[in-house]
Amino acid sequence: MKRIVYLVFALMIAAWLPAYAQESASPPAQQESTGAESPEAVAAPAAEAAPAPAAEEAPAAPALPAINSGSVAWLLTSTAMVMLMTLPGLALFYGGLSRAKNVLSTIMYSFASLAVVSVIWVLWGYTMAFGPDVGGIVGGFDNFGLAGIPLPGDASTPANANMKLEIPDLLFVIFQGVFAIITVGLISGAYAERTRFSAFLLFSTLWVTFIYAPLAHWVWGGGWLFQLGALDFAGGTVVHIASGISGLAAAIFIGKRKGYGTEKIMPHNVPMVVLGAGLLWFGWFGFNAGSAVAANHVAVSAFLVTNTAAAAAALGWLFAEWGHGGSPTTVGLSSGAVAGLVAITPAAGFVTPMGSIVIGALAGVICYFAVVYKHKLGYDDALDAFGIHCVGGTWGALATGIFASKAITGASGASGLLEGNAGQLVTQAIAVGASLVFCFVGTFIILFIVNAVVKFRPEQDQEIMGLNHSEHGESAYN
Repeated sequence: MKRIVYLVFALMIAAWLPAYAQESASPPAQQESTGAESPEAVAAPAAEAAPAPAAEEAPAAPALPAINSGSVAWLLTSTAMVMLMTLPGLALFYGGLSRAKNVLSTIMYSFASLAVVSVIWVLWGYTMAFGPDVGGIVGGFDNFGLAGIPLPGDASTPANANMKLEIPDLLFVIFQGVFAIITVGLISGAYAERTRFSAFLLFSTLWVTFIYAPLAHWVWGGGWLFQLGALDFAGGTVVHIASGISGLAAAIFIGKRKGYGTEKIMPHNVPMVVLGAGLLWFGWFGFNAGSAVAANHVAVSAFLVTNTAAAAAALGWLFAEWGHGGSPTTVGLSSGAVAGLVAITPAAGFVTPMGSIVIGALAGVICYFAVVYKHKLGYDDALDAFGIHCVGGTWGALATGIFASKAITGASGASGLLEGNAGQLVTQAIAVGASLVFCFVGTFIILFIVNAVVKFRPEQDQEIMGLNHSEHGESAYN
């Protein structure tokens, strides 16, 4: 455990050094222009002290938008709703799907994600995702520790000086932070019931630093996919493809659970699953409609299509399961709704309600078969992080390139294949492919590093006993 602590502190120092070096190497800030370098100043030095005529003064910079209290209220609410998705929403959803002997361990992954990522995001996560662009790959360290982000008491700098939005910059920071939090929690569904908690902590620290933050910069922070024109309204690539494909890498690397394929492994608490799914559905309105970053008509449209796609996907999964497996299950209905929420996430601000029905219904069917037939591919994705989030996110990202409509985005906005813009679908495919390759390969490298420091798998007898006792010394039900 000491090695993990030392490594985390080393990572913090390593993150600080580039910012320090950049600050030390940068030239002194330029003074306000005085005309000392102009030809007129050289020819007539006596004129330096004379005030410039009023007619020649530089025009004042355009005023920044005022803070919109309605948008602030909606974004504060949305941020809290997205946090609710992780804890207790995801914690209950994943916890109910796991076995009783591992339920506390599974819940701890979501709870610890909230704690760990919250601190990392303030220190270096935000600046790597949304700091000044460095080669289209990552944000610079100008905002390390949120340096340069206006604070409420700073009267000299408007509270929204950086983002040019109608909300304070600090609100944008925490809104994006809760996205990073749930993404780390989502990955844990793939390797649940067979991972040491210490390994989880180290893996999560490295993953959010070297995978999530750069990918968020690519798509949202001005990076190369943003410049290419890729559309991702609320996280189809950044959150769902990233978490799902990284979960698959972890499931393959760590290996199958003891008894997988030879004994029946069932969810231990289905009502808990339903409660978690309901909280996820509720919180997703903040996730998607909040990504309009304002209380406006786009937020309203995103709210509507989010609900519609989730409902259509729940029905799609239900009927696929009913026709293929013989029984419509409560777990299936819950999983289908989540699949629809995943698929509509990248498209929420770009598609019509009718488009969302198609996206959701197909997501339910596609994700159902991805989950049902995963055993044929030989990997153990314990709680279907890959089958729902990566598969659903991939479909949603591609569907955005098909169904994006100017009826939502406006006459000068984005459109998709159905409106004659095949290029947008190609761009979406590039974004999907880049996200899959970067996250899968990068996660495998991180897994090797973590496993060299602290083994992922507990001892066999500890895993059979259950991680509630072996990792946390607790019992879920006394």
